[in-house]
Amino acid sequence: MKASEADQRRLLELADIDTKRRRVQHVAKNLPEQHHLNALDEERTQHRAEVVQLLGQLEDSRSELRKIESDVETVEARLKRDNERLQGASSRKDIEALQREIEVLQRRRTILEDGELEVMQRVEEQTAAHEGALESQRGVEDRASELTVLRDAARDNLKGEYRVLAEQRASVLGPLPADLVALYEKQRERYGVGAAELIGIITTGTNVALDRPELEKIRRAAPDDVVICPDSGAILVRTEKSSL
Repeated sequence: MKASEADQRRLLELADIDTKRRRVQHVAKNLPEQHHLNALDEERTQHRAEVVQLLGQLEDSRSELRKIESDVETVEARLKRDNERLQGASSRKDIEALQREIEVLQRRRTILEDGELEVMQRVEEQTAAHEGALESQRGVEDRASELTVLRDAARDNLKGEYRVLAEQRASVLGPLPADLVALYEKQRERYGVGAAELIGIITTGTNVALDRPELEKIRRAAPDDVVICPDSGAILVRTEKSSL
């Protein structure tokens, strides 16, 4: 393939732009903020699970407390009723029966009130534990939100940089022959580098010095011959820096 020296040298500009594009892509895939977010994921999951578990325990205790309070109200109502009936009772049998029932209800009320105090204390402790877990969760979520903002800002900057590089690439590609561009893209796709410069006897495609037989072949090539680097597979561009 033939291509003017000027067009071949423009391939070096293209290769430089593509190197920068790869760097931007690599940075975008390895943002430290995203790594920190990934590390926070497990912690966020644990905090959410803990909050849900503690809330479930708290709701169970609150339900138990409401049941005890309802039972206390029922006992109080029966005590009030029996005391009123006792005041109006005239027969000894009725009085003794009411007194026995009142004693039973009073013992029941004492047991319920003791249980009520125990559950109230448990509710207080579980409320504090739940609020503490919520506070810890909010702290983790706040850190995640901050990291997300930083990550998105970094991504936006990289997208802007990538757009500029895409525009520069299009500008360089515009005047180049289609067959030369096709070869460049083919070599870049296959080997990772589309064009490399020969500096001295070293190819920038791999930073390796070419041996004498390879250099002799390159020396014999016409300036407008498109030469493939024997080491990197890229189009080898000869410049004033080449030792030929």
